[in-house]
Amino acid sequence: MKAFPSKADILKWIGENPDKTTKRDIARAFGIKGAARIELKRLLKELADEGHLTKRAKTYRDPETLPPVAVLIVTGPDADGDLHARPMEWQGSGEAPQIVVQPDKRAGALGAGDRLLARLTRPEGSDAPYEARIIRKIGSGAEKILGLYRTSTEGGRIVPVDKKSDREWLIPDGANGGARDGELVEATQTGPRSRLGLPRARVTEVLGNPMAPRAVSLYAIYTHGIRDAFPSEVLAEAEAERSVSLGPRKDLRSLPFVTIDPVDARDHDDAIYAVPDDDPANKGGFVVWVAIADVAHYVPSGSALDREARTRGNSTYFPDRVVPMLPDILSGDLCSLHAGENRPSIAVRMVLNSSGRKISHRFHRVLMRSAASLSYEQTQAAADGRPDNTTKALMSSVIGPLFDAYHVALKERARRQPLHLDLPERKIVLSADGHVTSVAFQDRFEAHKLVEEFMILANVAAAETLEAKKTPFLYRVHEEPSPEKLDSLHEVAQAAGLTLAKGQILKTAHLNKLLDAASGSENAEIINMSVLRSMTQAYYAPQNFGHFGLNLRAYAHFTSPIRRYADLITHRALITAHGWGEDGLSPLDVERLEETGELISQAERRSMMAERDTNDRYLAAYLSDRIGAEFAGKISGIARFGLFVRLDETGADGLIPISTLGREYFRHDAEAQTLTGESSRVVLKLGQRVTVRLAEAAPITGGLMFELLSVAGQPLPRSGGRKPSRAGGRKLAAKRAKQRKIRKKVKRNNG
Repeated sequence: MKAFPSKADILKWIGENPDKTTKRDIARAFGIKGAARIELKRLLKELADEGHLTKRAKTYRDPETLPPVAVLIVTGPDADGDLHARPMEWQGSGEAPQIVVQPDKRAGALGAGDRLLARLTRPEGSDAPYEARIIRKIGSGAEKILGLYRTSTEGGRIVPVDKKSDREWLIPDGANGGARDGELVEATQTGPRSRLGLPRARVTEVLGNPMAPRAVSLYAIYTHGIRDAFPSEVLAEAEAERSVSLGPRKDLRSLPFVTIDPVDARDHDDAIYAVPDDDPANKGGFVVWVAIADVAHYVPSGSALDREARTRGNSTYFPDRVVPMLPDILSGDLCSLHAGENRPSIAVRMVLNSSGRKISHRFHRVLMRSAASLSYEQTQAAADGRPDNTTKALMSSVIGPLFDAYHVALKERARRQPLHLDLPERKIVLSADGHVTSVAFQDRFEAHKLVEEFMILANVAAAETLEAKKTPFLYRVHEEPSPEKLDSLHEVAQAAGLTLAKGQILKTAHLNKLLDAASGSENAEIINMSVLRSMTQAYYAPQNFGHFGLNLRAYAHFTSPIRRYADLITHRALITAHGWGEDGLSPLDVERLEETGELISQAERRSMMAERDTNDRYLAAYLSDRIGAEFAGKISGIARFGLFVRLDETGADGLIPISTLGREYFRHDAEAQTLTGESSRVVLKLGQRVTVRLAEAAPITGGLMFELLSVAGQPLPRSGGRKPSRAGGRKLAAKRAKQRKIRKKVKRNNG
């Protein structure tokens, strides 16, 4: 045997041979055999205890270096486009070393949060970053853990705030980031499941009191990965922007455009103006102007502003804040069409005939000046004969013609038959300190519908123009419902005593017949929700598959470029198509159009989920001091594990677990969307009026739990019989379901 190595010898050898770090490798290198292995084991343990080495499974390595192969989490590109990552585990004393990921086409497009297994190298004797060569991609979107930190005998635990997650996380000693018991924290996974069966994590940020006012939207921002801080280079570009002079633009400052928005709106994308057409050949027709903020002028393709906007995809709206797509100096100022301010815009002049059909349109790059910033309520009051000081002067020149043009446009809308969905929106009102003061359904005025109709017309005009000029762009696609979803909708309609035609090519007119039949009845909301649930998810794509819901052949989003990246792409496409300047579509925009469509479609869904989760938490907080109170509502959903009820008062949804419905077995019919008691024969179905008692409200997760008191005014029958076993109940339900299918098949064959 060679001379027994010192601690320094062992550390030096491990540093020179990072890929040979097992005890057997070390023993072989120094010729250690037999009983001498016991002494080696003691030295390695001392080195680990002193912090010079870390032990993982049967390997030892210097904690201040990275192993030759490691799991990495991508942190994103830098200003030069180089992709950076950090190790999933780091035991060193300082910050983890920098890692630059080498491009690899086999791994596809990589983004922040993707997890990689990679081979690491570092120039010898250098402080340069590690270089990572991808072995394989092992996951997307590193799981962000947002939850309450709880101290425990094992160090600590995180109880997640996501009501869909029942898994807790173990926080080892020294990994709690200074969090105290009960505080809201963010963490990331650092290792596999421990012997206790829980995955390990480390706290990355302490967010403080989970019930602090205005903290509610933070849950959704962190849980869904909403970017809520702008990088410094993005802010610097935004701060450098200046207002625009007329130049080659068409001057529309003499036209009295107005913006019509919610009373608390900060950004104004669109302005409108209408006037009777003076062309004798178009008697009874109107000219409608729609002017949209020229965001493309301020956000050129490939800029830091553009990269950030594309990543965000859209603005996200919460009751207590807005997470904008663009910095406030643009979204709230330079791009926003404020009254009395000169603003660059892209405007479309549309001519409607007396039947409301658009007979021509033309786009212009303009400078305009809004005459007034109006609210929906203010505009509607003026139309109803109650103008205020602002709207009084605009009645004959602006507001009157706008409503006249809208009423003409309604004729074409009635012929086109878009879906007649009527889904009221909830408005959560907060006090100055961030607490919920009221929850109510928003009024939907004719003024809302007027603006919506003119925006649809402008979006159609954009799609038609770009198709005619053969310019690539992103369509807003909404495909027709699947046969399976239509079968489910048919069952719901039948259960409500209504009919939906089957066995023919589906048209929006068929669904409208169902919606109109339910209008004003007890089943109106359920039918509207069921029709909405039967729809496919709309998305963005460079290929056109039509827009089923609006019953339009081609549709694009053009009217909201301040808050949607898809609209910015449409603006650039229009600039390119008309040859208005160098700030149109870049070659890179065109090359990755499909990828952009997928990216912003995902961002849209992410924002929708974040907004919904935040509303649920605010509603749970609002109701949390009314535990035990009784509420009227309707059954809004049926599942194997229970039923969902929507309260009339607030529109809040909560769960009634099937285990609370009595001692009998309830059979779930997924097609008919019912729960049927085996003993009592009571049938629970969509749309039924119920009275419930609030049993639980969890503001942290947004969860509500109800107890069912009555159905259609009658107490729920309580079966005194023995509840059958779950296995027996499942077998019985399966047997009866099979019998029903056989009967249906026989009936079809005989028919």
